[in-house]
Amino acid sequence: MSEFENEMARRLEELSALHLRRELRRVDSSQGAGLIVDGLPLLNFSSNDYLGLSNHPALKEAAQKAVADFGAGAGASRLLCGSLAPFHELECALAAFKGTAAALAFSTGHAAALGAIPALMGKEDVVIIDKRVHASIVDGARLSGARLRVFRHNDAADLERILKWADARSSKSEGRRRRVLIVTESVFSMDGDLAPLREVIELKDRHGAWLMLDEAHATGLFGERRRGLVEAQELEGRVEIQMGTLGKAFGAAGGYIAGSRALIDILVNRARSFIFSTAPVPAAAAAATAGLRLVQSQEGEVRRARLWQRVDQLKNELIGAGWPLAPVQSAIVPLVVGAESRALNLAAALREHGIWIPAIRYPTVARNTARLRLTITADHALEAIAALGGVMAKLKSNPTL
Repeated sequence: MSEFENEMARRLEELSALHLRRELRRVDSSQGAGLIVDGLPLLNFSSNDYLGLSNHPALKEAAQKAVADFGAGAGASRLLCGSLAPFHELECALAAFKGTAAALAFSTGHAAALGAIPALMGKEDVVIIDKRVHASIVDGARLSGARLRVFRHNDAADLERILKWADARSSKSEGRRRRVLIVTESVFSMDGDLAPLREVIELKDRHGAWLMLDEAHATGLFGERRRGLVEAQELEGRVEIQMGTLGKAFGAAGGYIAGSRALIDILVNRARSFIFSTAPVPAAAAAATAGLRLVQSQEGEVRRARLWQRVDQLKNELIGAGWPLAPVQSAIVPLVVGAESRALNLAAALREHGIWIPAIRYPTVARNTARLRLTITADHALEAIAALGGVMAKLKSNPTL
């Protein structure tokens, strides 16, 4: 082998020794409560398709119509000639749904974070993030060149300490006031817990900072109109930058930023992941719009109510099986098991029992906090959740696991 191939092999061996090597497994079915993985039918408890919309006929029909009307690809970036009608329709619908003046769609949620944070913040500024925010937010903060500070997870007192430091630093500076941006999630993707949103917003207002909130795992599930945790806690109008994804409760693909008209115009002009990317396929935008409309409909409310019933059943099954649960209030139920090797062994044992729940390991979570991340959708049958509970009881009683 060449020197390059030897180096790649050495790095892979290191990952394997640490139980951190990953591999892609082929899925030969559509997304749903069940999957066919490597030719085997498995119950799927790892999807973020919370309301079960990815296979909904309305989304499929919308995508097919967009392909017929606008083709398979957008052809160019949106600032050249790729700003097709489905994107504008999606953004109008998103802004109305989120209760903001405007919105901007990105190819992914990761691209939204990578584009928005550097577009708003620079090397003289400060970005403060929760310790457990998504990797895309960390990447965006680093890319901005701003001073990056991290506060302890959901610890408002630690956030206040850093804000006071930023205030003191800004008062000593000359020229333009150094801006401060706080970035956190409303529902944390690997822990399933909720941010102390009201406290964060009160601190943000007191110290003159901005807040960017990722509602990816809350949109469609929280609030009377299912807008997210901001609506559920009656804090609308107090978050400068709302971020989310279109591939979770909406059942499609992509990401977005919602906020003021001026914010969106700045992103159109400054967000590099938007400016320099070929626009997403129009079918994805059309499907997302259809998913958004379904979320707001009576059917959407029925699906949400069914989801929360399934979440309660899952928690009861796991508690009955002897698994300790953190006090989460979301459709994400993590079982933290510690060692990466144990998480891998449990995931393998679950596959042998016909259940798909991959192990979550470093760097997605901190070292020695590996876990099984269980998620529920509105499409899970009661019998499937009961079957999972039975298997989890067997695994809990197995001393080798």
